[in-house]
Amino acid sequence: MVQFAMKPVGIVHASRPHAEDDYWGGEEARIELAEGLPAEALQGLAEFSHAEILFVFHEVEPSRIVTGARHPRNNPDWPSVGIFAQRGKNRPNRIGSTICRIVRVEGNELLVAELDAIDATPVLDIKPVMAEFLPRGALIQPAWSHELMRDYWLRKPQA
Repeated sequence: MVQFAMKPVGIVHASRPHAEDDYWGGEEARIELAEGLPAEALQGLAEFSHAEILFVFHEVEPSRIVTGARHPRNNPDWPSVGIFAQRGKNRPNRIGSTICRIVRVEGNELLVAELDAIDATPVLDIKPVMAEFLPRGALIQPAWSHELMRDYWLRKPQA
């Protein structure tokens, strides 16, 4: 099997230092392009409403990687499903993907809303979201996944 290495195209600057399961609503983050990438790499991106950000779950220890099935969030009330049937961070290549709203572009920085990546997260790629790449039919997902995501995009409660 072919193996390859990737260099991050940027780094996330966010308020959260560690991963959390819920309450990502209202979060804003700044993605700073990696050294050597010119600001013009972001040219035209502000004309889109959303971007898909591909990133690395860099805090996941290799020993915590899951390759088989497990209960999402270790909740026994939800079925045991394969790692590719869930979006958990402990996946084989530790790659995350989120579609988030573009707030603005400032020089070599992209400001986004509701990116569920923590501070210092390496960004692998930034793609504009185009309607033609979204699903062309109805989305279907099991009931447990709706329950899992119930609080995910809510604002974090005040302490």
